[in-house]
Amino acid sequence: MNNTPTAGPAPLDVIVVGAGQAGLAIGHYFAQGGLSFVLLEAGGEVGHTWRNRWDSLRLFSPAQYDSLPGMPFPAPADSHPSKDDVADYLASYAERFDLPVRLNSPVLRTHREQDGNFVVTTPSGELRARQVVVATGPFQTPRVPAAASELDRQVQQLHSADYRNPGQVLGTRVLVVGAANSGLQIADELAPTHTVSVSVGSKPLALPHRIAGRDLFFWLTKVGFFKVAATSRLARRLRARGDLVIGTRSADLRRAGIGFRTRLTGFTGDVAQFADGTTMRVDAVVWATGFASDYSWLEVPGVIVDRQVRHQDGVTQVPGLYFLGLPWQTSRGSALLGFVGADAAALSARIVGAVRAAQEAPAVHTAS
Repeated sequence: MNNTPTAGPAPLDVIVVGAGQAGLAIGHYFAQGGLSFVLLEAGGEVGHTWRNRWDSLRLFSPAQYDSLPGMPFPAPADSHPSKDDVADYLASYAERFDLPVRLNSPVLRTHREQDGNFVVTTPSGELRARQVVVATGPFQTPRVPAAASELDRQVQQLHSADYRNPGQVLGTRVLVVGAANSGLQIADELAPTHTVSVSVGSKPLALPHRIAGRDLFFWLTKVGFFKVAATSRLARRLRARGDLVIGTRSADLRRAGIGFRTRLTGFTGDVAQFADGTTMRVDAVVWATGFASDYSWLEVPGVIVDRQVRHQDGVTQVPGLYFLGLPWQTSRGSALLGFVGADAAALSARIVGAVRAAQEAPAVHTAS
């Protein structure tokens, strides 16, 4: 903790780091509560993370399950919005509720002063607040295995974060590493123009888009899937199993000519090696290996331990510091567009209450 308070204007009630779905949702509630706050967005527009995903990306969840608090998603029921539809929706949401978003404001450093206030540093200067909500989401830094360094330089490498369409993938022989939703969708899109293989570490649980004439999300919502508590035994089993693969079946992919390989163990030149002893030559590798969180800018001790956020329902042990939008923050739906609002409502109520209590507390005067 810094022992020297920063002079300057009165601190805001809250700084929200991130103006994606989680930041906008809690910003909506802060505006209703009359708090002074700002949302800091690293990108040049609200929704830029969605805008920059691959061209054909669509949500698995139909539009009626994609709404943030106070504003229904503007698309027909049972339609699956595109990534640009989502980006447009987030931008419209911020505009409709006149949320105080500062664009091009990546956070460089956040620390806590002796008086308990937080100082958040951006390229344009410092801001102070009594509370900070970290709402940067689960997709921060592309995760690429160490084996990538073993590849011949002539082999093209792309992470799913950088993939846009088949036209940018060179050569004919493509290995997609990772068999969750992104990897299988990209493999399916590449199949008509490339010879594609997918490296699978463990077989994911795959479900169709529709069951008995209804969208899968109807059934998952009906059985309470997205409300499964993060601390429950079922949650532990679901997390160990990994993400559901929705609408992309391995049998359909095989019929499209896609091959499946076991776990990737390494490369020699342009030859990929797999756990079962087989090999294949590759012209390009698409890493669909997920993302890692990056909290290097958060200089508050005791919050990030072994690269994991220490929290209880988004509340850390540091007074005034909160997280929102983490996978499994309170439930299975915590990181999903249409379900993050529940966590935002609960966390904002706590924060608004803390701000009101501080405002109503009698001032403490120190005798001279």
